[in-house]
Amino acid sequence: MTIGHSVAQDIGPDFGAVGGSGDLRAIVGALLTYGLIVAVLMLVISATTWAIASSSGSWHTAQKAKLGCFVAIGGAAITGAALTWANWLLDIGPHL
Repeated sequence: MTIGHSVAQDIGPDFGAVGGSGDLRAIVGALLTYGLIVAVLMLVISATTWAIASSSGSWHTAQKAKLGCFVAIGGAAITGAALTWANWLLDIGPHL
């Protein structure tokens, strides 16, 4: 038994099967925006503190500011990964 060409084109995932998926995408997108804004502000503040502390010879403060820069970059990466993961879960939901 063969499937006709027109029937094969009608087969596909129903993205509307997950109730409220559009609202959830909007909420996750808003949280991503806030997370990235906080990460950029934290990176700017930490980099500025690192530069000032290094030039003034305060090695302990410079070390803490350098750690703050790495945490800000890691936070931005995790925030982006969380959005990707949430979108993947929403896309795979109708297939279950």
